[in-house]
Amino acid sequence: MTRFKYLVMLSACAFCTGCSRAPSISVIGSFFPVWMLCLLIGTVLTFVARAVLVRFRLETEVGPLALFYPCLGTLCACLLWLIFFQ
Repeated sequence: MTRFKYLVMLSACAFCTGCSRAPSISVIGSFFPVWMLCLLIGTVLTFVARAVLVRFRLETEVGPLALFYPCLGTLCACLLWLIFFQ
């Protein structure tokens, strides 16, 4: 076996290790992946953060809003995943 084929097979094995079963949560009898739940809660937390920023008139102080809110939602979702499911 050539060195290249060995490297390809080894990298294929490394990529397949990430294909384990994703954790899921039962919501009213239907199973949803945990990342989907974290994304939903992160979106809700982003709306709450926006309401707080608007309430205290701080929304004009943050950077470009089209970049700020998606990043905040992603941050909330990833933090939820890391804190509760890792």
